[in-house]
Amino acid sequence: MRNKYLRPVGAGETPDFDAWFTAFFLKNHIDPFAYPTKVGAREQVEFMVYPEYEERYYPCSDEMFKAIMSRKYPEYLKKHYKQVFNKITALIDELIDYEYNNQFLKTLIKIKYDDEIRTGLLIPSRLEKRLYKIFLSRTHIENPYSDVKRAGNKKIKKFLNSETFKKAVNEIDNSLQPIENLTLFELREKIKEIEFQRLLSLIAQSNLWTHENPKIPPLAKIRKIFKTPIKGEGLPILIQLMKAKKQKILWLADESGEVVVDLTIAKFLAGLGHAVIFTVKEAPFFTKVCIADTRTDPVIEKELENAHFIHEKTISKNNLVKLLKHDKNIYVVSDGTRENLNLLLVSTTFSRIFKEVDCVISRGVSQKKRLIDSHFQFTQPIINITPEKNSLMVTYKPRHPDFIKFSHGQLEEKANEIIDQMKAAKKKGMTVMFYSGIIGSIPGKIDVAKKIMNTFIDHLHKRSANLFIINPSVYYEPGMDADDLMYMWEIVQTSSYIDIWRFQTSNDIAQSFSLLNKKVPPEWIGKDSTYSTGCTKEMRIAQNVQKGNPEMQLIGPSVDKFMRRNEYGVGSMYDQRLANS
Repeated sequence: MRNKYLRPVGAGETPDFDAWFTAFFLKNHIDPFAYPTKVGAREQVEFMVYPEYEERYYPCSDEMFKAIMSRKYPEYLKKHYKQVFNKITALIDELIDYEYNNQFLKTLIKIKYDDEIRTGLLIPSRLEKRLYKIFLSRTHIENPYSDVKRAGNKKIKKFLNSETFKKAVNEIDNSLQPIENLTLFELREKIKEIEFQRLLSLIAQSNLWTHENPKIPPLAKIRKIFKTPIKGEGLPILIQLMKAKKQKILWLADESGEVVVDLTIAKFLAGLGHAVIFTVKEAPFFTKVCIADTRTDPVIEKELENAHFIHEKTISKNNLVKLLKHDKNIYVVSDGTRENLNLLLVSTTFSRIFKEVDCVISRGVSQKKRLIDSHFQFTQPIINITPEKNSLMVTYKPRHPDFIKFSHGQLEEKANEIIDQMKAAKKKGMTVMFYSGIIGSIPGKIDVAKKIMNTFIDHLHKRSANLFIINPSVYYEPGMDADDLMYMWEIVQTSSYIDIWRFQTSNDIAQSFSLLNKKVPPEWIGKDSTYSTGCTKEMRIAQNVQKGNPEMQLIGPSVDKFMRRNEYGVGSMYDQRLANS
């Protein structure tokens, strides 16, 4: 059977089509098999993108993908390539004065450009990243638009701090009419909604940060700004999100200048009790907001002085959940990339955050193309906010209806139910055993692993009196991934109710197959719990638990044999290195 991650939509039509499709991923350096350390594995991508019909996710709009896959090199594709080339050469002209260096860079970029677009396989945004990288490496200019970004941020912040704006945003007008029949609660909710929409309207006013010497608009002008039409089916959803009880919101920032307005809105939401995880770029990319800006731009630095920065690139689910329970309401994280939104190249931390939040708010046209104007559906509802001519468009895509999400509250509840069973067993004078073994460490053999575990635990029950055994294999539910399971089990394992913690041995496995009247298959010969990434993590937990409970007995392979397994492939149940073997 073909690996579903290799299979495109329409695969099987012709070998030539499949080859072109595969070449598309290779040319764009977004194939996880060719670039395993840079491209997210299927399990990681599925934290964000819900897979349908065994298709493979690509980081561009459907229109762009169709143009590339047509193999006809249409004008639409050529036009986008030319826009990228013009953007880079404009950058050179703007920043490189010395004639020799200017011409050298332009010629070098043209050579690379002609080579990259020859086949028509390259996504324009990937071309943009490659040419931009050449510019940076040859000029050693770390953040080419830092001055432009700082100036824009300073301009809009000056406006937001002005007494005129403060007076306007707090002004009572006919938006509150009529109020006679409103309760105090309804009145407070209406006031929040009005203020929220007034702040949103500022997103459409790019002249406030891009104009050369913008003046603070008079009160009448600001009132007119607040009347900016906000269109789209996403506005009611956004208002509903704002009014809901504490929500975890992933905010995907876009350009500098507008980021100050974004942060003002994010702080407004945080003031209502929501947690906003503000996402920026890993490194400078034209005028996009990047992590360096949060340290070097005085305006951004001040705006985020009380925010919590998430610096880890591979944060675990357990640590992420603990972090989001903080009393902080604004978090900052890099998406791990230096390009327009590319879910195949984002960091593990970003992927996990995407899966854990309640909603994703994206900003700007490029993100709209990838999230809203794409047929792909996601594991979270997506709201996009994009300025249009004299208006603001708020669009919405609900999360895929079949996606199953276990909140940390649900997982904690499941863990506490198991702990209650352990307590009850202890009261009856029973010995409590936790049995750790291979479940998903051999890809594609989960059902076999569960049968082996169930068979051996039944055997232990038959030959032992007053023994209560926790069998992890019976608690798996569809939709649970390794992150969910490990979060749940760590709560159970650190509860101090375990008397014996038994780790599966190769003899246990061999005896299980013997009880099933079967020979041990080749892939199971010599395997034990040391082969499992989960069991390796659990052995570390067991050692910590034993320090506080020296009477707990550890049975199984020696501790030193567990250290060969490292870290889950994100969302999978086996060591990430096994995916590449």
